[in-house]
Amino acid sequence: MTAAVPLLEVSRLVKAFGGVRAVDDVSFGVAPGELVALIGPNGAGKSTCFNLINGQLLPDSGAVSLDGGSIAGLAPREIWRRGVGRTFQVAATWASMSVIENVQMALLSHHRQLYRFWPAAAPMYRDQAAALLEQVGLAGVGDRPCATLAYGDVKTVELAIALANEPRLLLMDEPTAGMAPRERGALMQLTRRLVKERGIAVLFTEHSMDVVFAHADRILVLARGQLIASGAPAAIRDDPAVREVYLGSGRLSADAPAAGATR
Repeated sequence: MTAAVPLLEVSRLVKAFGGVRAVDDVSFGVAPGELVALIGPNGAGKSTCFNLINGQLLPDSGAVSLDGGSIAGLAPREIWRRGVGRTFQVAATWASMSVIENVQMALLSHHRQLYRFWPAAAPMYRDQAAALLEQVGLAGVGDRPCATLAYGDVKTVELAIALANEPRLLLMDEPTAGMAPRERGALMQLTRRLVKERGIAVLFTEHSMDVVFAHADRILVLARGQLIASGAPAAIRDDPAVREVYLGSGRLSADAPAAGATR
């Protein structure tokens, strides 16, 4: 069976702060429709790697390409325009605005019409925003202020906002942080269904090993800035180098996250 061609390709990426290489010669790819988890203990380099892909940091060397075109060194907004969406560990929504207005704002930005002022822009893309909310299971809450939603629903609104940009690649920074176990599973199942339907490539970091092993197609493991393992969840769980990094010895459990394995 022929492997899918990666949409995102990271090649020999390096970023140092002082004498410390936070990302040290890291290479990997993510294909359309694939959910890839990037994990590692504190200080492994996950956030730095994310920020290099997203344009918040400039690489010292190496390449980042999207569908064959280089995006390394571009501004975050330009990378977003090229089809890279992102969700954050702390949900980024406008709490005082209604749920549907949050999604409308994302659609206005996608269509480059943010210069329009409320209320002139209020009717614009409302039907499209409502359709996105229906797709993520929030059809009945569109007119409620985001501030009144449960945290799990706010994270789901953030997913709808990200999808409004019609991303080809979605970067998810600890998408289930702060959520109850049942909410975590529901959000990731929803994400999996939507990205498979749309052929979106997903790279996500996550501290919860139950989420990682239940929902990732493939897992990348960073330690001290270096990629020490890459493979299917079953192979990663039993990889001696991964067990050593997380636990010192023993088995990396999908049910009990390793202590300190957050970012």
